[in-house]
Amino acid sequence: MRNPHNEPLGPDIADGRKARESGPERRCILTGDNAARDALVRLAISPEGPDGVCMVLPDALARAPGRGAWIGVTRAELGAALANGKLKGALARAFKGARLDIPDNLPDLIAQALTRAFLDRLGLEMRAGRLILGTDRIAEQARMGGVAWLGHAADAADDGSRKLDQAWRVGMEAEGSGMGGVRLPLDRATLSVALGRDNVVHLALADESSAERVALPLRRLLQFNGAADAATDDNGERTNASA
Repeated sequence: MRNPHNEPLGPDIADGRKARESGPERRCILTGDNAARDALVRLAISPEGPDGVCMVLPDALARAPGRGAWIGVTRAELGAALANGKLKGALARAFKGARLDIPDNLPDLIAQALTRAFLDRLGLEMRAGRLILGTDRIAEQARMGGVAWLGHAADAADDGSRKLDQAWRVGMEAEGSGMGGVRLPLDRATLSVALGRDNVVHLALADESSAERVALPLRRLLQFNGAADAATDDNGERTNASA
């Protein structure tokens, strides 16, 4: 049974609802721009070591105690700021009085932490029985309007992704809208290992609350990677669902 009144929580979920749900804003220490807290990545510092130095580390869930610094730039932009010393100066101002050790591979550490936060969230939803796996099962639920979020592995075949995207649009009575699943920045092997299942290529969530919980760490990961959320329209052409 279709449920057209449910808002599909696809690639643009965070942007579409940020005014209502993203909470307070924070300022990026590198650009000076304000953005929703949930759109930025938080950096924290470790306790002082024996030498009085604190390590700068990613706080992917933004829950670490103490002072934090927020960044809203991409991985490439952070790498450039690290190389030219801009990050060092910004962190010194953010953590006044602290002697800081900034890892040379901080962009890699952030990407790894954000990826882990996203995969951990997927794992929690799966253990709660809310994650839908398997092409046939997803297609069936999508046509019935029972999918709130749809994702495709980075190496998923375009044809299979288009068919599921179309089934989702049909179920949500959104044909011609260009709405489609998120192309994840992770391949099927990574997803399969993380979820303990074989050949995880497509995945979906029926519960809107689950979709919102998954969308937050995914949004941070995609933005940090500089990736656009891509969907397909009814003609099979790639479109930017975030635009």
